[in-house]
Amino acid sequence: MQTTFNDIVEDFISNKIGISANFLSIDLAKKLKGNLNDLLNHQKLKNAGIGNLVDFQNDKLIRNDSIYWLDRSHNNKFENEFLDLIDTFVTFLNETCYTGITSYEFHYALFPIGSFYRKHIDQFKNDDSRQFSMIFYLNADWNIGDGGELNVFHESCTQSITPTNCKAVFFKSNELAHEVLETLVPRMSITGWLKRN
Repeated sequence: MQTTFNDIVEDFISNKIGISANFLSIDLAKKLKGNLNDLLNHQKLKNAGIGNLVDFQNDKLIRNDSIYWLDRSHNNKFENEFLDLIDTFVTFLNETCYTGITSYEFHYALFPIGSFYRKHIDQFKNDDSRQFSMIFYLNADWNIGDGGELNVFHESCTQSITPTNCKAVFFKSNELAHEVLETLVPRMSITGWLKRN
């Protein structure tokens, strides 16, 4: 994983956004997608919101995906394998880039057909603990024309990122506005934030 970690960080340094086509193994992505499908089948997913604390709200005109937070207390083998990978990446970041990351939070995200997430920034106005945003895609059968691309707004251009299986995206939570375009097929991912408290 050292090479993968180096590559995504070097890409981030060069482009303000790091992308790795194979951050997740095919097997782990498949198992995590299976978890997400099980959560869907057992009606465990909750409507995603925007804001936090007193600012929290559900606004389906801005965001209409469903989520489920990962937690080691679930004792799920594949969630824990994913979180072990995040622990290793955080250690790498702290030792090589002195990022001072102290915690993280991740959730599954399911975008049903017709869903989207309008342009936004990931860091809250009243809480600057989120330092880096990460997205991991679980879409083994995604094809051009399926929608659900991640649009990232740089100063001089808009970068479109396809939500293809095993891919990871990494960027500063307070720097790059981004949006999820309307998806024409169910779109699955894990999204989260590396935090400094």
